Amino acid sequence: MTGPEHYREAERLIKGLTTDTGAVYVEDGNEQVIALAQVHATLAQAAATALIDETPRSDCFSNYQAWQGVAGSEYQGPGEAR
Repeated sequence: MTGPEHYREAERLIKGLTTDTGAVYVEDGNEQVIALAQVHATLAQAAATALIDETPRSDCFSNYQAWQGVAGSEYQGPGEAR
């Protein structure tokens, strides 16, 4: 999985345990799902931390764009407002 895929999986797992008010249900059996979501979130954070450059010349620019996609703000090009 890529970093953005780990991020989305963590969100998906937690969303399944979240109430309308944003609280997370913690019941017997949910602990494993919460732990799995934490692992995915940690892997996503590690992947995001590894990105060191956001310029188009960078080898990791496609990764930067993928992170912008999951974060909700798409890259629009140099000098363009987001």
